[in-house]
Amino acid sequence: MPAPHDLGYRSLFAHPELVRELITGFTSTKLFDEIPLSAFERVNPAYVSERLSAREDDIVWRVRLGDEFLYVYILLECQSGVDRWMALRMQTYIGLLYQDLVKRHALSPGLLLPPVLPLVFYNGLPHWSASMDLAGLLMQAPAELAALQPAQRYVLIDQQRLEATALETNATLLALLFRLELSSAPDVLRKVAPALTAWFHEAPQDSLRRSVEVWVNHLLARRPGKSGPFTCNSVKEVADMGRKFETWAEEFEEIGFQKGSAEGMAKGKAEGKAEGQIAALREVVGSLLRIKFGVLPELTMQRIDQASETELHQWIEHSVNAPSLPAIFGDDTVPTQGQSG
Repeated sequence: MPAPHDLGYRSLFAHPELVRELITGFTSTKLFDEIPLSAFERVNPAYVSERLSAREDDIVWRVRLGDEFLYVYILLECQSGVDRWMALRMQTYIGLLYQDLVKRHALSPGLLLPPVLPLVFYNGLPHWSASMDLAGLLMQAPAELAALQPAQRYVLIDQQRLEATALETNATLLALLFRLELSSAPDVLRKVAPALTAWFHEAPQDSLRRSVEVWVNHLLARRPGKSGPFTCNSVKEVADMGRKFETWAEEFEEIGFQKGSAEGMAKGKAEGKAEGQIAALREVVGSLLRIKFGVLPELTMQRIDQASETELHQWIEHSVNAPSLPAIFGDDTVPTQGQSG
């Protein structure tokens, strides 16, 4: 049975654009940079072995290169320990893939087995220590048998060890989601949530939008004190998202969370949530309006700084379809860019 966050990532990697982003943005493989999304085809990985044990939890894509195909095999290791035998597992799974292709007569006209890109996507906390080469799991063979020993390697994407600077300069949706999972709470509120809000405004397709919602919900489900389900029926939901990550509570001390007695913590938490909510909403409103209208007039910034929580929520809702700054605020007291404050 796959872990909840495995299911979240399975929902993401059911989309060819995110599979391509995973390969081009987080491996050294350059082969896929110019391959169109139309060349990607999802494959059912429910191969059945002699013991009738189905492999349904992995992700397999077939990619057309000219007249031939290659395969991408993604094995998810989400929030689990390090599997010493990963190279052996990968050899077994690719062997099952090859057997399935042979049984279904799905080989090329030359009856040759296709190349496979084996990926292990890992986001567990322990450092990955397993051998990435099957040879590292084998006893040293006598010289005359060395050439007869099996071989298998895989590419590891260790999400927890990705460099923050590289993620920030990576403009893909997948990098943004990784930042959401890995960033501190202040960075989520100031940088990641507004960027994700902007992406939802222009989400290219409903199915991808829903998959991102599924991923966020599975991420939130792993946090203690989680709130209700996350949907993006309104951009307010995205603004609220950073505050749902309760495991980041200690990092919110600057906006009101306090350590100490149980009573003091409860009071500080309640006050901190109120202050933090308004501060976060003001930043999100400012980010949304700058994304849509460019540099904001001074009078607009002052109005945002003095706004109540109710007003901020209303303005976030209005920002979705409003054609101008005055339309956001429901009046004509706010100057446009060409007017002075």
